[in-house]
Amino acid sequence: MSDVPRSLRDTLAKELPLWSTHIVKRHHADDATDKLLLELSDGQRIECVLMREGPRRTICISTQVGCGMGCAFCASGLEGVARNLTAGEIVEQMARLAHLLGNRERISHIVVMGMGEPLANLKALLPALEVATSAEGLGISARRITISTVGLPPGIDQLARNNVPYRLAVSLHAPNDTLRDSLVRVNAKIGIDAILDASARYFTATGRRLTFEYVLLADMNDQPEHARELAKRLAGRTALLNVIPYNPVAGLPYRRPDDEALNRFVSIVRGANIEVQVRKRKGDAIDAACGQLRRRLENVEQLPKGGVSNTV
Repeated sequence: MSDVPRSLRDTLAKELPLWSTHIVKRHHADDATDKLLLELSDGQRIECVLMREGPRRTICISTQVGCGMGCAFCASGLEGVARNLTAGEIVEQMARLAHLLGNRERISHIVVMGMGEPLANLKALLPALEVATSAEGLGISARRITISTVGLPPGIDQLARNNVPYRLAVSLHAPNDTLRDSLVRVNAKIGIDAILDASARYFTATGRRLTFEYVLLADMNDQPEHARELAKRLAGRTALLNVIPYNPVAGLPYRRPDDEALNRFVSIVRGANIEVQVRKRKGDAIDAACGQLRRRLENVEQLPKGGVSNTV
């Protein structure tokens, strides 16, 4: 603003900064995926991702620092949850990623699938998404925004009561409680039946088809009996099953299944007349899965000078 005094401009820049976050790292992959590690004003760190595919420009944003849901295979929750993000911190991720786009690019889709459990922070998430859909904000269609949850029935019911216009994705990862308890710690307090019942209420209230997500782990939840049991669970539901081959995390024992196991699993579920899609893997080379970059960099920073981390 050249029409105001330099001293005032300097004061404004110092006392009213445009950004509340600092970009610690930006990684760019050959498949045009970008990942940002952002440091918040209190020194905490979060991640967000920009994915390009054809004309789509999808961003993946976080809602918490860390995560308290206890998914055994996920890097985000290895140290638990530190705090909820504010609505402003959620919006700033969108703005930071939008600044990575070229002049002829614009954000087309938002997936709330980053660090944290979105339904545990609806108080901040819903106002942030109002900014995303506002004509004065990003102007993104609500039908192009997906909220992903590990399955918290009270939060699902709140979305149904509010009749929010966003899509809902529920992460199952197992067809029975015994297996899910070992993969998703919070499931012991909830149970798959309660999650599926809440999902049915959501569909009845909104009429919007749900997506059920299933991270496929080699020799853990990818066997034919798992596929058949999952198909029975989802039978008769208006839903899409999104099968996600595992994106390995350094230091964790879980592996991506081979193509034969993946194809067999998908074939069995599709054979039960359930719509299935397999998520493409993007950003492997830049630790694009939730929490990976944050964890890897923090491991490096904690090393003695000249040290080498066995998780990198």
